[in-house]
Amino acid sequence: MTSSPNPIEHSFELAAARCDDLTPQVYRRLFREHPEAQAMFRSEGSESVKGSMLSLTIEAIIDFAGERRGHFRMIECEVSSHDAYGTPRDLFVAFFAVIADELREMLGAQWSDEIDAAWHKLLRDIDAVVLQQKHLAGETP
Repeated sequence: MTSSPNPIEHSFELAAARCDDLTPQVYRRLFREHPEAQAMFRSEGSESVKGSMLSLTIEAIIDFAGERRGHFRMIECEVSSHDAYGTPRDLFVAFFAVIADELREMLGAQWSDEIDAAWHKLLRDIDAVVLQQKHLAGETP
């Protein structure tokens, strides 16, 4: 397996070698750290929604951290759609940090300084995108 030169993508590659599906771990952490998020998912059929949501989020993260071919725009769009669902913006942003924290825990010693720095930058950049969307929303009549 050729590893990606992008530290964010590389962190997902390392995690994929350890775990077939991050969904249960990510959502367990999300609900532990943000119990209010659990009520936002219906009890029936939410597993496929969670898996799909995480998969799309990972695609957006990898694109946002890399070539920005378009998937990263999902982050901007989802800010608005999650507003409509009643998801607080700080919880929307926290989901990305939950993913990073789960990867950090899973990778242990493989979580390098380079990966850590890349994730910190990514989380700041995502926070800036969400803040920008807030300003754009405030400008709309």
